[in-house]
Amino acid sequence: MSNFSDYIENKLVDHIFRAASFTKPTNLYIALFTSAPSDSGGGTEVSGGSYARQALNPSDTNWYATQGGTTGNSSGTGGATSNAVDVVFPQATANWGTVVALAIFDAVTGGNLLFQGSLSVSKTINTGDQAKLAAGDCDIVLS
Repeated sequence: MSNFSDYIENKLVDHIFRAASFTKPTNLYIALFTSAPSDSGGGTEVSGGSYARQALNPSDTNWYATQGGTTGNSSGTGGATSNAVDVVFPQATANWGTVVALAIFDAVTGGNLLFQGSLSVSKTINTGDQAKLAAGDCDIVLS
């Protein structure tokens, strides 16, 4: 997943190249989609059946540095990070459908879409299933 949303692209351009500053989000939430969003939003987020976005807040223990590992500042050359811990969603109490994409937001509901991307393999989540992103599965590439 490496697609920046229009929102975050605009914030970064204004912060780096223009006069506006941008305060990074204090909270990040992983969301699952049965119809992929685009950079401008949309898509169909899973709802019902005990679904809830899962927090994976900015921290050195939650996200790998660009050179790998969870200590020290990023110094790698790949411009990439990924989740350093598992992200486990609640057990589905109803069918969620086929999850085809995920996104990162700055709020548990609503909020601003920051990043989005399609899954390499779609996953059908039925009653009793539990979605999980193992450590390293949520790749963010800045290129």
